[in-house]
Parts: sequence; C-alpha cells; structure tokens
Amino acid sequence: MIDETVEEIQEMQTHSSSTVAIKAAEALRELLDRDFATVEEYVRSLDRNSSALRRAQPSHASLFNTQREIVNRVEEADADSVDTAKEVTEAAIDDVVDEVQRAKHEAAQNAIDLLPDGSTILTHDYSSTVLEAIELAAQEGHHLDVYVTEARPRFLGRKTARTLASVDRVNATLIVDSAAGHYLDECDRVALGMSCIVDDTLYNRVGTFPIAATATELAVPVSVFGANAKIIDEGFAFENEFRSPSEVMREPAEGFEVANPAYDATPQHLLDSIVTDEGIRNLQ
Repeated sequence: MIDETVEEIQEMQTHSSSTVAIKAAEALRELLDRDFATVEEYVRSLDRNSSALRRAQPSHASLFNTQREIVNRVEEADADSVDTAKEVTEAAIDDVVDEVQRAKHEAAQNAIDLLPDGSTILTHDYSSTVLEAIELAAQEGHHLDVYVTEARPRFLGRKTARTLASVDRVNATLIVDSAAGHYLDECDRVALGMSCIVDDTLYNRVGTFPIAATATELAVPVSVFGANAKIIDEGFAFENEFRSPSEVMREPAEGFEVANPAYDATPQHLLDSIVTDEGIRNLQ
C-alpha cells in the first residue's frame, strides 16, 4: 500500500494537496500489520517509509507537515514496546487526518461570504477546499457561475468542472487556460487553492501566476483558500517539480525541448485575501 501510494502521488492521480496528505498518512497504517523485532527497527521503518511519501511530492506543505508530525510523535514517545509504538502511530495518524479535514472544512466555511448569491467566479486546477466552499455556498442558496480553467497539461480542471456540474445552483463552464483573460472581466472574484505559501509567495499549480496578474490588472480580487498549516514560516523549502514532457505532447520532440513545470510562484501582493481555518486575512 505504501509503495502504491508513493506511485499514485508521484503520478498525480490524487490531486488536492489536502487529499494527498490524508492518503499518505493512511498509507502508514500498513506498518501496523507488520512484525518488527525491536522498537528501533519499527521507528526506522516508519521514518524510511514516511520519507518516501514526502519525497513523492516535496512541494506539498500538508504532506510534509503531517508526515513529520506522525514520525515526531512516535520518536518523542520513546515507547518501550513495538505494540506501544504502533498505538502511538495509530493515534497520530487519526489526529493528523482529523486536523486536515477540520482545517479544510473550516477554511471552506469561512470562504462562503466571499461567494455571494449571483456572483461569477473563476477557479484554476482542482482544489477540494475551493470545491467545498462553492458547495457550501450553494447549499445556503447562493447561485454561482463558475469558470473553470482546464489546467493543462494534466487537465485537472476537467475534474473540477465535472464535480461542479452535479451541484445545484452552480453553473460551471470549462475554458482553456489561455481564455482566462477573456472571461476574467466578467468575474467578481478568482478563487484558488494553494499548495503552500512560503515567504509571502503563493506556490500553486502552474498557470496560477498569470491568472492572478491578469485579474489584478482588471481589478478582480484574487482569494486563496486553504488550511493555515499551509502557510509556512520556517522548516520547509518549496521544491518545484518538472514533469515528463510526454504530458505536454506524446510524439517525440525533434529539434526542440519541452519544459513542464508543475507549479509557479505568485507574489502575495497580487492576492486580495487568504482564507484559512483561522479566518479571512485581507491583504489589500
């Protein structure tokens, strides 16, 4: 299960960074069914497997933080038996999963006021927090029009559009990434998820920066939704990922290179607000 989860995260089969963190934490439960001769052997195995999960997507702050929390809890417990170490591990997994889910839900609830009835929103990529915020707003009776960029080259926006299509009171329209500038002038707000915010820079799916810059030029406020734990002050260095050229084009590139960065960096001054489980922080 752990190896399968590492591969799934690497291949971006799981999209939302919060979902990735939960899936990776749950994968560590496999170790609870294995036999270990000593506590030291168990802790080494836990650390090794946790490191493999973190390396599968080093750009995700949620993944980094939750895995570090689980390992630290077990190491600091200094258990006197393997069974006790496993009990600490299981409790730590339960706690971090609950915390990720709680923070995501509360961030989505706090975002409802930014999605008033009759508003038009543009979103990019696939964010489970943004989706939940839109769904919660719709449940409160808000009618929303949502433009969804397809988010090339992985086309994660298509999953977002399909999800929104099933939500009552939401009218979703899928657009190509390069059409964002055409539709932004119709929008009341841009709603984005986040991989993380480090040193006043938002790191998110590639394509976020040009959308935020264009929205700022057109005076459309840009809001970012996510858990406060994704805002990092220290202990985490963002690492961009350059993915396979085959995601961009399947045929061989002859005489030219294909570059495929997974994320880009958006300066915080282009953002109007950051919505987390701790509330709305206005930046403008």
